[in-house]
Amino acid sequence: MQKLLNVYNNLVFIESKSFSQRLCGFVILPALLIFFIPGTTVKAKQLSVAPVAAKELSIAAAGAVGDGATLNTVAIQAAIDSLAANGGGTLVIPKGEFLSGAIFLKRGVNLHLDQGAVLKGSTNIADYPELMTRIEGHFEVWIPALVNASNVDHLRITGEGSIAGGGQPFWDQFWKARAANRNVTNLAVKRPRNIFIEDSKDVQVSGISLRESGFWNIHLFRCSDVVVKNVDIRTPLRSPSTDGIDVDSSQNVAISGCYISVDDDNIGLKGNKGTSALDDKSIPPVEHIRISNCTFGLGNSALTVGSEATLVRDVVIENCKLTGTNKNCVLKLKLRPDTEEHYENITARNITVDNPAVQLVSIQGWTQFFDLQGKPAPSQLVTNVTLVNITGTMHDFGRVDGPAKSTVSNLAFKNINVKLTNPAVVTRNVKNLTFTNVKINGVAYTGDQATAGK
Repeated sequence: MQKLLNVYNNLVFIESKSFSQRLCGFVILPALLIFFIPGTTVKAKQLSVAPVAAKELSIAAAGAVGDGATLNTVAIQAAIDSLAANGGGTLVIPKGEFLSGAIFLKRGVNLHLDQGAVLKGSTNIADYPELMTRIEGHFEVWIPALVNASNVDHLRITGEGSIAGGGQPFWDQFWKARAANRNVTNLAVKRPRNIFIEDSKDVQVSGISLRESGFWNIHLFRCSDVVVKNVDIRTPLRSPSTDGIDVDSSQNVAISGCYISVDDDNIGLKGNKGTSALDDKSIPPVEHIRISNCTFGLGNSALTVGSEATLVRDVVIENCKLTGTNKNCVLKLKLRPDTEEHYENITARNITVDNPAVQLVSIQGWTQFFDLQGKPAPSQLVTNVTLVNITGTMHDFGRVDGPAKSTVSNLAFKNINVKLTNPAVVTRNVKNLTFTNVKINGVAYTGDQATAGK
């Protein structure tokens, strides 16, 4: 007995051991000791997630297999549950490819992905059991994300590893459905998000990479005091609805140092939708958002406001770059004809563009799948929008066109020096539109040359 105790102590406290090796000492060897204590019995099922005193637990020590083929949902969830039941701690995904369906983090349990670690999303939709969830501006029975967290204040998701959602089969199913029926909605084909965090304060996501999300990559709903930093998010062309980061009804969110290249909005600010959306007092505004020092490749827009949103205010995107050769836009505001929307105090500044496919700005109506439900059309208000200190090469100015029943006012372009393939400037239905120190293809632009038309 003493000899076994000595072996255990040596394994636990040898600092040269790897993290996962040390962790095995906390989980497996205490379980083995049970067999040598007279009168003690234990079921094998209990050994994989024995209670631990350590504040870190490797999923490998809990029975997960990183071979890319074994489905580890049960083992990973059991490890989360064990940590939560024993005071919390950090769940560690070690080097390897660990296949899983939906998992649910709990209060006090953080997630860390070691370098070379991949949490791989199952491509079997049955591994994402349906539940009531927040999606596209409302609640419905849909599927959860690969990684889910609800009411988990102080959550940390960190590391140098990857979360990869296995999106290709889901994308293929969507395009097949859309080819058969152009009216197929985004939600018609169920596709898992990579990360969904809701109703949580003091959240940080840092260092990790996100790949192959079936739907949105990071979805923050009704969260506050959130930091997303140094996260690398990528999906290829023809990967529908793979938004990079969606800030939904959340406040005090800082996004910095990220690289985002996806076939939808790089960063989207979202809220409710529908004719009564603004009446729902359980949905707070999106406000106090800061985006800085990020690089954007492929996307619908580096920053998009809407399409589902009600109140969005105090937003700054700054010191960012748009690169590559694929479509994108610096700033896009979508105005839904079925939703009362107020967008105000939005600034894009110190932006460099080196991409011949990029637009500068888009402020227009967004009519995809809107539904007035027989009610009068509400109004939209956009005010105090500034684009300042923007330089580089892009395709065109874009379009500012306030739709019916909307008011777009106090739109300012300052210190703009850009080369455009298409130099035309299209602006309509804007009050108090100003151009200050703006150059297009080396020629000073005052606004008198704007084209008000199609």
